[in-house]
Amino acid sequence: MDYTHTPYFRVGRASDLQGSDRLMYRLLEILPGFLSWGTILGTVFLSFFFPIWAAYFIIAFDMYWILKTAYLSFHLRHNWKRIKHNLKLNWQEMLSKMKYEHIFHMIILPFFTEDLVVVEHSIQALLETDYDKKKMIIVLALEEKGGEKAREIAQTIEKRYGEKFGYFLTTIHPEDILGEMPGKGSNISYAAEEARRLVLNKHNLGYRDVIVSAFDVDTVAYKEYFLCLTWHFLTNPNPFSVSFQPVPFYNNNIWYAPAFSRVAAGSSTFWQMMQQERPEKLSTFSSHSVSFQSLYEIGYWQKNMVSEDSRIFWNLFLAHDGDYSVVPLSYPVSMDANLAPTLWQTTKNIYKQHRRWAWGVENIPYILLGFIKNKKISKWTKLRVSFVQIEGFWSLATNPLMIFMLGWLPVIIGGAHFNQTILSYNLPMFTRNMMFFAMIGLVLSATIYLSFLPARPKNIKSISKTFMILQWLLVPITITIFGAIPGLEAQTRLMLGKYMGFWITPKYRK
Repeated sequence: MDYTHTPYFRVGRASDLQGSDRLMYRLLEILPGFLSWGTILGTVFLSFFFPIWAAYFIIAFDMYWILKTAYLSFHLRHNWKRIKHNLKLNWQEMLSKMKYEHIFHMIILPFFTEDLVVVEHSIQALLETDYDKKKMIIVLALEEKGGEKAREIAQTIEKRYGEKFGYFLTTIHPEDILGEMPGKGSNISYAAEEARRLVLNKHNLGYRDVIVSAFDVDTVAYKEYFLCLTWHFLTNPNPFSVSFQPVPFYNNNIWYAPAFSRVAAGSSTFWQMMQQERPEKLSTFSSHSVSFQSLYEIGYWQKNMVSEDSRIFWNLFLAHDGDYSVVPLSYPVSMDANLAPTLWQTTKNIYKQHRRWAWGVENIPYILLGFIKNKKISKWTKLRVSFVQIEGFWSLATNPLMIFMLGWLPVIIGGAHFNQTILSYNLPMFTRNMMFFAMIGLVLSATIYLSFLPARPKNIKSISKTFMILQWLLVPITITIFGAIPGLEAQTRLMLGKYMGFWITPKYRK
C-alpha cells in the first residue's frame, strides 16, 4: 500500500516528472482550462455565427443550472438540520458507552506572522472543549521566516498554556529546504514528524491511537468537537481508511466584515455543507482530521504544492487503491471571514484566497495520472471520480459567467436576422425567469446563515442583522468576481504552466 516510491506520488507539477509521464502530466494540466475556455469562447462563437444554436445551448444550460441549484439547495437544507441535530447531541454520553481513554488528539496550528490575539483565541477554545486536556498534543508550528515576532508569540503562548495540555510542542520549520514550497503543507509535515520523534516515540504513544487535526491558526473548535470526532473514529469500521471533515463556519469576526466578505464566506460554508451530504464527492478541505498512522504511512502532507489540504486525501486515495473516503462530521469549526484594515485590501484578500482555493485544480492532473498508473482501482471509480472533479472545476469557472453574462450574447451580437425571431424575443425573458427562480433560494440561504451567526457584539447596531439578510442580493456579483474569475485565472495559469505559490491569508481582528 506504500506508493511513496513511485515517481508520480509526490509530483507537484509536470516538471517533477521525466519522459512520457512529464508530457502526459502537462497535457492533463492543460485540460481544465481548455474545457472552461472552450465553453466560454464556444458560446461567443456560436452567438456570433450561429445564434440560434447558441440560444438553444443557453436555454439547455439554464435548465441544467436551475435543476442543479434545486438539487444542491435540498442538500443544504438537509445538512443544516443535521448540523443543528449534532450540536444538540450529548457526545460525552454517547462515548461513555465505549472505551476511548486511549485516544489522543494532536492539533497542529501552523502560523506565520499572525497576531497573538488570533493564536490565543484558538488555544483558549481548545481549553474550553470537553475532552481530557491531558490527552491533547498541541503542536504550534512556526515558520523560520516568521522571524522574531513569531518566536515571541510562541513563547508567550507556551508559557501561558503549555502546562494546561498533556503535551505542548513548538516547532520551527526551516526556510529554503530543497524540493519544498513555502506554505502550510511543508510546515505541518515538518511539525508532524517532529511531534512523532519528540512526543509520540518519546512517550510510547501508539500511532494508531492518535488523531491529527490539521487546523488553520484561526480555527476555533466547538465545545464537543473532539468528542464528536472521537465517536466517529471509534465507530468507523476502518478508521485508518478515512479522513474526517468538519464544516467551516467563517464567523469568528463576521460582524465586523463587509457585506461582500460575509457573502463570500457564507457561500464557502454552504458549499461545504452541500458536500457533506454527498460524501462520495467530498475531499478534505482546510481544517480536517486523520489518523496519525495513515499520515505516517504516506509521509504526511505534500511539501511541494499549494493545495495540501485536498492533496492529502488524494495521496491516501491512491495509496489505498481507491478504498479511501472522507467521513462528513456535520459538525462545525469556526474560522475568520476575510477582513483587512481597508475595504480595498479586504477585496484583494478575498480574491487571492479564492484563487488559492481554486488552485485546487492542480489535483486534476495528479488524480488522472494516478488513475492511469494504478491498475487496482476499478474503472467505474476512475470514471466517477474523474467526472466529479472535472465537472466541479468547470462549473466553478463557467457557470456564473454563462448565467449572468453570456446568456444575453445571442441577442446582442446575433445580428438583425436572429433578432427578428421569436426565439430572440423569448431568450432574455427565459434567462431572467431562470435567474429569478434561482434567487428564491437566497431566502433559504439567508435563513440558514442567520441561524449560525454568533451573538451580536454590543458595539454593533441591531440594524446590522437586517443587512445580514439583504446582503444575499450580492450573490450574483460575488460568485462571479470571487468565484468564476479567480477560478478561470487559476485554470489559465495551470494551462500555461504559470504555477502559483502559497499565499497566506492575512488574519485581522478589530
